[in-house]
Amino acid sequence: MNLDPTAVQAVGSESILRFLPRAIRIPERPFRAVAIAWLTAFPVSIAFAMLGSLLLPRAEQPEFGVSGGLAVFALVIFSPVVETLIMGAVLLLLLRLMPATAAILVSAIGWGIAHSTAAPIWGLVIWWPFLVFSTLFVAWRARSLTLAFLLPMATHMLQNLIPALLVAYGVSA
Repeated sequence: MNLDPTAVQAVGSESILRFLPRAIRIPERPFRAVAIAWLTAFPVSIAFAMLGSLLLPRAEQPEFGVSGGLAVFALVIFSPVVETLIMGAVLLLLLRLMPATAAILVSAIGWGIAHSTAAPIWGLVIWWPFLVFSTLFVAWRARSLTLAFLLPMATHMLQNLIPALLVAYGVSA
């Protein structure tokens, strides 16, 4: 379904999500949306990670069990593709059951909980980028289901790139 992006209301306009940048809440310019989404997700998640490390220095950190090129592949390609496919499928179901804002919040909280099973502190960091990814998905779904999957996937890949390089080459947090 191709719609004129100017005719589409920004996701979350009348909700708590209105603080998110318009570029990720309305399907106008895909490359700009990915760039703004990454700039919205990455620094905040890094700040949450640093705050978590300061407040809970002994908290268990996620272990990936891979290094080198395999770590980069697993964290930058495989995980974002698989997680975005799951996230999108779940969001499509949630959007049938509840308003968009609720679906986005449930998705983000769900991903935080899912990642907490590996390391509790990780879930406190992960919910934020998934809030951004879920918002992108819902916004771009109005324009194209393909773009609804591709834009959060690309943002997720960028989100994981620097941490993947650190994991790949043995730099610890």
